[in-house]
Amino acid sequence: MHLISVILIVIASLGIIAIVLLQSGKSEGLSGAITGGAEQLFGKQKARGIDGVLLRITIVFAVIFYVVAFILAFYA
Repeated sequence: MHLISVILIVIASLGIIAIVLLQSGKSEGLSGAITGGAEQLFGKQKARGIDGVLLRITIVFAVIFYVVAFILAFYA
């Protein structure tokens, strides 16, 4: 059980690293720094395309990482 948990946490951590590096930045350049806050408050649309998919995959890997880390800490 311990070995399976360690393998799952390593896979989840590598998956989080890879997926986060594949995502595009929220603020591209100086114009994104100026208008970024206004877009988040007023004009934010749901993410579509590959960014939305990468966001969902990141959430899945993060939940897996958290649950397995909690299990490892509980049984250690």
